[in-house]
Amino acid sequence: MNEIRRNVPVDEQLQILKRGVVDLVSEEDLRRKIAKGQPLRVKLGADPTRPDLHLGHAVILRKMRQFQDLGHQVIMLIGDFTAMIGDPSGKSKTRPPLTLEETRANAQSYLEQCKLILRDEPEVLELRFNGEWLEPMGYADVIRLASKYTVARILERDDFTKRLNNGTPISLHELLYPITQGYDSVALKADVELGGTDQLFNNLVGRALQKDYDQEPQVVMTLPLLVGLDGTEKMSKSLDNYIGLTDEPHIMFAKLMKVPDPLLNNYLTLLTDLPQEKINELLAGHPVAAHRELAREVVRWFHPDVDLDAAEERFRSVAKGGIPENIPSVTVPKDELDDSADTDQISLVKLVVLSGLEPSNGAARKLIQNRGLKLNGETYTEPHGQLSRTELQAGVVIQKGKDKFVRLTLEA
Repeated sequence: MNEIRRNVPVDEQLQILKRGVVDLVSEEDLRRKIAKGQPLRVKLGADPTRPDLHLGHAVILRKMRQFQDLGHQVIMLIGDFTAMIGDPSGKSKTRPPLTLEETRANAQSYLEQCKLILRDEPEVLELRFNGEWLEPMGYADVIRLASKYTVARILERDDFTKRLNNGTPISLHELLYPITQGYDSVALKADVELGGTDQLFNNLVGRALQKDYDQEPQVVMTLPLLVGLDGTEKMSKSLDNYIGLTDEPHIMFAKLMKVPDPLLNNYLTLLTDLPQEKINELLAGHPVAAHRELAREVVRWFHPDVDLDAAEERFRSVAKGGIPENIPSVTVPKDELDDSADTDQISLVKLVVLSGLEPSNGAARKLIQNRGLKLNGETYTEPHGQLSRTELQAGVVIQKGKDKFVRLTLEA
């Protein structure tokens, strides 16, 4: 881990911190705060509605890391309390709230993954939960907080306006979410708040509330929502267009090689530290070279000890239809064979489940019917197919999609 750089000139800090930023309210305020020479308190709030992170989350976590590397203190604020409300940002309908137990269980996994990117030295990382100050608030406290902001200003938010125009219900608790999140900035005395572009309104509410509480308003900095591998929608596990922070190196490498060409500039800017001159050079050349550089840079960040040449070679082998040597092996118990047949056999559907490639017989059958399974390198389309004892003794390789392989052998 690189040493923290302190006392970096203001202009150099601004050049680093502005990279990839969409909204900055305001640059003058940020310059003035940095010029004071004191570490800034940089807040990122996250409602742990899902316990798994992907490269879309990495965009903003990398910006936090840049602040840390310059000696500033970042505050990872887990919205254990606000997650029970449900952030309506960008939603066309009310998000189901979570229980406190669910949010805290998700938070543990969330924090562990955040530390794949963030420094964990106490002087540059502070972990907080907004239940600390929101849970003890009484009804009178909530009324006083609500009096700080008008309904008209809350309804200026695009998603609320669209829902009103469409006749989609808006629950009263959703109107409280922006001021609740804004109060987090008051409680933490934040100098800067980071967020995706969908959080601009909420973060500006925090800036306004700080003025009401006689605090110096925070700088608001937003970053773009990373478009996923489908090239259209923002990266999301539910859309299966994502690259997970904990993906194995070869899987991460292969997925990055599939990033749509029009997104290369975005990915190189937001997910690597390559100088802009180098990025321009890559974009001017062949897309395959740009993809390769992107894949190596990102995989190196999350897997610093991995053999990048091996990961790349595996990608090339699979792309040509080959079967990698280093793949998981599963031993099939003898008692799984159907010994009522003339020759002991087992269905390929059952083998797919035993291998862990699918969770159920139905899912395995669907995979085969949709031509998503290969047996020893050949597409397999017979959902009622069987393998014999002899075939399993020799060993077979089943493959799901492009790069999920399992070698199956029969128990000795």
